[in-house]
Amino acid sequence: MQRSRILGLLGIVWLILTLAAIGYATRLGLFLAPVDALQGNVFRIFFYHVPTSMLSLLFPYVNLVASLFYLYWRQRDPLKALTADAVAISSAEVTVVYATICLWTGMLWGRVEWGIWWTWDARLTSMLLLWLLYVSYLMLRKLSSTGQTNTLAAVLSVFAAIDVPIVYMSIKWWRTPHPAPVFGGDADSRVDPAFMPAFIWNIVAWAMWGILILVFRYVLERRRQASEQDAALQAIEASLEIAK
Repeated sequence: MQRSRILGLLGIVWLILTLAAIGYATRLGLFLAPVDALQGNVFRIFFYHVPTSMLSLLFPYVNLVASLFYLYWRQRDPLKALTADAVAISSAEVTVVYATICLWTGMLWGRVEWGIWWTWDARLTSMLLLWLLYVSYLMLRKLSSTGQTNTLAAVLSVFAAIDVPIVYMSIKWWRTPHPAPVFGGDADSRVDPAFMPAFIWNIVAWAMWGILILVFRYVLERRRQASEQDAALQAIEASLEIAK
């Protein structure tokens, strides 16, 4: 009971810090950051599109690692496997959220800069594929009625994670109208120092928000697992009583 109270208090503190970071990052991105000389105020989408894009390529690896641990533990230690599985589904849901924001903000930015909402270039297509893969992962978890659903989902996460480096490297491997990477691109791939405070704060704020959602969803999933275990035990006890 004491542990639950401590964890609840930590959750409240993290929520307050997250809201404060989001508020400050929004203030920097929308109001205090200078106007871009070429794109004007529409450039402010950058402070939301790029951080969510980066994080949408990070949380899939949380899902991958958790899925691999699930596959390793599912026969050796079922309790640890359930914990890993809860992390896997939680991180998959966060990935879908961030990939959705990434795609929508990218479409808004592209509509202004390119004059179209969508083009089937390598970066956009590979990012859409990533979104579809993790939506498929969640649909499999929700709709499959086989006893091997968790295992099938874990295997799917391995294939889904393969698309992550393809998304990042797509604008290096193929010709595309998409801008070069902010980091790790050519010699000109950098952020103007005037934009860095807003950019860094938005990365921090979005990351804190993602961690908050992941932990909250993890707790709910663990409670669901515990509820299913209790229901199964009650069913077994009832069947034993009937047998007597």
